[in-house]
Amino acid sequence: MPDTLCGIHVDAEELTPFLPPGKKLSVKPKVRPTSIWCDVAVDGKLAVRTVQKWWQGGADTAYFLRSQTLERVEETADEGRYVYSDWQAFGKTEDCVDEKYEQELYTGIQAYGSDHRDADAMKRLIVSFTKEVEKSDECDEGTS
Repeated sequence: MPDTLCGIHVDAEELTPFLPPGKKLSVKPKVRPTSIWCDVAVDGKLAVRTVQKWWQGGADTAYFLRSQTLERVEETADEGRYVYSDWQAFGKTEDCVDEKYEQELYTGIQAYGSDHRDADAMKRLIVSFTKEVEKSDECDEGTS
């Protein structure tokens, strides 16, 4: 189990339960001008996807998540900064702002390929992932 996903530190103990059993783990980034997707596959099948995406400034996390999933995601934490369910979660960074384009940096984690469901664990995962994104170069790049 890697300790980073596409350059962002993750707690292996928090992520591992959302990975299905298998023999080979691969991590592939998809970098686009406004987003970084990180696909984690087990034995060639997508298991977990993380996202860092620059999105409309002033929006809330619930608005952002509607662009990422059709599923209902109703649990919230930190006054709506984090929105999560038992298999996916979304967050909004603090102070990662691109003033030129009036965008803020949002995060997401979706555990597509696992039967494991745990809302509390997903909440912990999105909170820790978002805090690591805030320390990353991606956050710094938007504040120029």
